[in-house]
Amino acid sequence: MQSRLSPRQTGNPFNMSTERSAADWGLFLLLSACWASAFAMTKVAVDGLPASLIIPGRLISAAVILWVVMLVRGERLPPFSDRASWLAILGMGTVGTAVPFYVITLGQKSIDSSLAALLISAAPLFTAVLAHLRFEDERITQTKVVGLVVGFAGVALLLGPDALSGFDVQLGAQLFVLVGAFCYAVNSIIARGAPRLPPIVLPVGFLSVAAISSLPMIAITDWNEVSAGTPQLLCVLGLGAISTAFAGILLMHLVARTSATFIALTGYVIPVMSAVLGYFLFRETQSWNALAAFLLILAGVWLSQRRARRAR
Repeated sequence: MQSRLSPRQTGNPFNMSTERSAADWGLFLLLSACWASAFAMTKVAVDGLPASLIIPGRLISAAVILWVVMLVRGERLPPFSDRASWLAILGMGTVGTAVPFYVITLGQKSIDSSLAALLISAAPLFTAVLAHLRFEDERITQTKVVGLVVGFAGVALLLGPDALSGFDVQLGAQLFVLVGAFCYAVNSIIARGAPRLPPIVLPVGFLSVAAISSLPMIAITDWNEVSAGTPQLLCVLGLGAISTAFAGILLMHLVARTSATFIALTGYVIPVMSAVLGYFLFRETQSWNALAAFLLILAGVWLSQRRARRAR
């Protein structure tokens, strides 16, 4: 199974004990930390800035940084005549990036950053279903079905009794984040079917599209909601520079050194790192059902991939 992170597949991605060096694991943890930090920085940014300003700020700053890197490397975007590449870039830029960034940021106005990270960990489960529908070699087996049931049970537990008692503000925020997770799953399907391009070209392309598509958000901004200070502005820049641009550069280096499937394991580490950051920065705590839900989601993802791992 190809990962959504890259069309490149090298070696046996699960032979970690013999192929992964200390440097590989260091890059892996640093990349996970960059992505996990997005939840903490968003938590600060939404306390003074609406999502309609946070998202364009994050995407524009990230796109500018990666454009500079691409030009320094002497690479360029594909020609507009390359329809397949541009369809992938457009899909990943809108559905796969701009939309999830927006709805996740909206959701984080009402829920803890660590809870948002836990909800995002449902993305691999959505990916398994979509891949089954899209690719012949990604059919859901009996083991995968069990894994999906267990994983979605974890998501249901995470939503809590509010899901049964009515659509209140917090449940709505959680559903926003789940929509973002689903968009990331769609993004993975688009990425897998995309033509092969140099590693930096695809992120430069779809981040540029995402940045442009996010500009209309500024026009709908309620400026009465804007009360940003230095911490909020720094977090927006941090989201673009660290969680998006720098993470993209780390991702390219790690893909070149290891495999895309190895990098996909960050999805298991990010919620834990986010919960730790949430505790130390905001004193966020989660109830027992949040921990139980995360364990169920983790078990579901593991079961859904177990047969594929043995096949390799």
